[in-house]
Amino acid sequence: MTVELFVVLFAGSLAAGALGSALGMAGGIFVVPLLTLIAHVPFPTAVAVSLISVIACSCASAPGFLAAGLPNLRLALVLEVFTALGALVGVLMIGLVPSSMLYGIFAAVLLVSAVQMIAGRREPAAAAGAPRYPRLDGVYADREGQLVPYRVVRLPLGMTFMFGAGTLSALLGIGSGVLKIPAMDAAMRLPIKVSSATANLMIGVTACGAAAAYLLAGTLDLRLAAPVVLGSLAGSVLGAQVLIRLAGPSLRIVFMVVLFALAIPMTANAFGLGWGGVA
Repeated sequence: MTVELFVVLFAGSLAAGALGSALGMAGGIFVVPLLTLIAHVPFPTAVAVSLISVIACSCASAPGFLAAGLPNLRLALVLEVFTALGALVGVLMIGLVPSSMLYGIFAAVLLVSAVQMIAGRREPAAAAGAPRYPRLDGVYADREGQLVPYRVVRLPLGMTFMFGAGTLSALLGIGSGVLKIPAMDAAMRLPIKVSSATANLMIGVTACGAAAAYLLAGTLDLRLAAPVVLGSLAGSVLGAQVLIRLAGPSLRIVFMVVLFALAIPMTANAFGLGWGGVA
C-alpha cells in the first residue's frame, strides 16, 4: 500500500466515522463506497473491511451515548436477537449474490430509507391504537437538559425490520444502522436521537459475527483495514459528540441528504456505468 492511499483511506474513514457516528449508523455505509469507488477494491473485500470499521465505530462512540442516556438498552437487547438471526442468514448467502446485484440492493436500501425520512411520521393517529410495551419505554434528555419520555409501539414490525437489517449488514457491510434508524423512527415511533444511539450500540454486535465469517473465508485485507479502522475510531468519537448536541430535525435532514448522495454512485455501479467500482 502506498503512503498516498493510506492517507486517503485514513482521511476518508475519519470523515465516514464522524458522519456515520453522528447519524448513529457507524461509518460502514460510507466506507464501502470509499473502498470500491476510490480505492477500486473488490466489493467482498470492501464489505469485510467495512464491517471491521463498524465494530470500531460502535465501540468508540458507545461511551458518549451511554453517558448522555440516549440508548434504550432493553429495547436494544430484544431487537438484537432478530438482527443476529438476520446476519446469520446473510452470512450463509455470502458469495451467492453477484456484485452488481449487491450494488443495486445497496442503492435501494439508501433510497427507501431516504424516502422514509422525507415522509416523516403520521402521529399521533397512525400509532394511536398500536400495542404498547411499557417495560421498553424510556426517557432521554434534550439539548436543554429537559427529560423527554417516549413510548415503544409496534414491536413485531420492528423485529421484522431488524431481521432484514441484519441480513443486509452481512451482505453489504453497512452496519445495518441505515435500516435500523428509519425502522425505529418510523415504525416504532422512537425519537430520532434515541434511534440513532440505540442503533449504534446494536450495529457493533451484528458486525462481529459477519466480520468473523469474512475473516475465516480469507476475504478480509488487514492492510486496508489498518488505516480504515484508525480513521473510523478517531471520527466516531467526534461524531458521537455531534449527535449528542445536534437537534432532532437537523439530524433528520442530514441523514436524508447523505442517503440520496450515496445512492447515486451505487446505482450507477449496479447498472455497470463505472463509477470506479467493480462490475
